[in-house]
Amino acid sequence: MKAGAVVEEGFIYEEEIQLTVLKTSLFFTGDGFTVYDPKGTLVFRVDSYEPDARDKGELILMDASGRCLLTVRRKRPSLHQRWEGFLGEGIDGKKPIFSVKRSSIIGRSGVTVEMYSNPGEDYQIEGSFSHRCCTIFNAAKESVAEIRRKVDASTHVMLGKDVFTLCLKPGFDGAFAMGLVLVLDQISDDYEDVGLQVDPAANDLSL
Repeated sequence: MKAGAVVEEGFIYEEEIQLTVLKTSLFFTGDGFTVYDPKGTLVFRVDSYEPDARDKGELILMDASGRCLLTVRRKRPSLHQRWEGFLGEGIDGKKPIFSVKRSSIIGRSGVTVEMYSNPGEDYQIEGSFSHRCCTIFNAAKESVAEIRRKVDASTHVMLGKDVFTLCLKPGFDGAFAMGLVLVLDQISDDYEDVGLQVDPAANDLSL
C-alpha cells in the first residue's frame, strides 16, 4: 500500500496499530475526543466544549501536548455535507488540503474524500460510523483504516459507542485518519448512519 503524510509524518506507523478513541463530550454529541495508543499513551485530543462550537462548524485536532495539527470546517452552503481540512489551527489565508462529502444526497451511499494536494489519491469511506463499523479505502480499493466497536480484552464484552477502535494500516497518516473521524461524527449527527451500508459481521466480538 502506497501512502504518506497528509497531516504529519510523525503519526505514520510502520506496523498496523489499533488506537482507542473515547468521546469526551459533556454538552453536545461529537465535540470532544481523546485518543490513546495500545500502551495507554495520549496521542490526540479534541477539546471543543464552547457553547457555539457546533454553530461554527469547526473542530481542531491537537496532539497530546495541545499543538494544533488540523482544522476541519464545514463548507456552507453544501447539500452534500462537505467539510474541508486545513493544516494547523484556523483557516484564515490557508488553502484546504482535502474535502469530505457524502457521495449522494438521495438514498444510501458512501463518503468521498478528495485530496487537493494529490489528485488521484482520493479515498472512499464505506460502512456505518454511527454503528462504529466502517472502512476507509484508498484509490486502489485497499483498506487503509477501519473504525470498529471496541471489545474489552478481559471480559470480551462489547463497549458502548462512545469508546471505539481506530485501526490504522502501516503507512497511513493517523492524524489524517482522526480528522476523517471528526467529520464522520459531525455528518452522522445530521444524517443517521451517514447514509452508509452496515455490515453487522464487522462487529464480531473476536476483534
